[in-house]
Amino acid sequence: MSGRGMGRKGIAVLAALGAAAAGAAGCTVQPAGTDGQGAPPVRIEVPSRTPDAPGPASPEAPAKPSSPASSAKPSSRPTPARVLWSPGDEGRDIRELQARLRQIAWIFHGPTGTYDDLTAEAVRGFQGKRGLPRTGVTDTVTWQRLLAMTREPGRWELYLMGGQPADQPDPRCMTGRVMCISKSSRTLRWMIDGRTVSTMPVRFGSEYTPTREGVFRVYWKSRHHVSTLYDSPMPYAMFFSGGQAVHYSADFAARGYAGASHGCVNVRDEDAIARLYEQVRDGDKVVVHW
Repeated sequence: MSGRGMGRKGIAVLAALGAAAAGAAGCTVQPAGTDGQGAPPVRIEVPSRTPDAPGPASPEAPAKPSSPASSAKPSSRPTPARVLWSPGDEGRDIRELQARLRQIAWIFHGPTGTYDDLTAEAVRGFQGKRGLPRTGVTDTVTWQRLLAMTREPGRWELYLMGGQPADQPDPRCMTGRVMCISKSSRTLRWMIDGRTVSTMPVRFGSEYTPTREGVFRVYWKSRHHVSTLYDSPMPYAMFFSGGQAVHYSADFAARGYAGASHGCVNVRDEDAIARLYEQVRDGDKVVVHW
């Protein structure tokens, strides 16, 4: 049909349909204002024709946060355990390591304070039993496992076989020739005119057969003495009070402070007491003190 045949009414209808079609397509309609300028645009949103296209989030359904696993960075390689002690180290910490290994039967010799071959072998055994790398060095992981299985060692566990530092000499030891014997530090100082010549660990009697305290004098020396009361050897015996003497003890050398004497002052280092025996004379002073 031609435009002439439609007439004015037909043209108006077509114009209205065109305007409606344009609005449905999402365009903006901008009618003129009273001042002849265009009014602010009015946008008509048309839903997307694609079913899977995400729409804007509504206040009732906020966007789901991303999973922590998807946003986390890849984990780095674990930090190696820090080495605490290794063969050749010395000191009080090594004594504690050895004492704890001794508590659970991984080591049998008394703490020496030196990280020796026997200590390294004990550490390797402990590590292997618990699935740890058998390095023989004590790292933080090995140490924490050992702490969890043992208790804090006492002072005389740390110095089971001697090696403890001597305390200060008693004032009565500062003159003359004196065997200055401390029950507190379990040590004997051989002193001449206030000067310490040698020091060695010693052991005393039990609570039932205590070593007497006080100031005494050496009254008899017997190189190959055997106790008539207990029928036990007392080499390098230097008697100072009744039947009590300073002498070498094989039991002390073997068991350390796990045992006790019958009242005598035991020495575990045979070479040390052999030298002391040669120097001490009858009449030299003996001071036993706390």
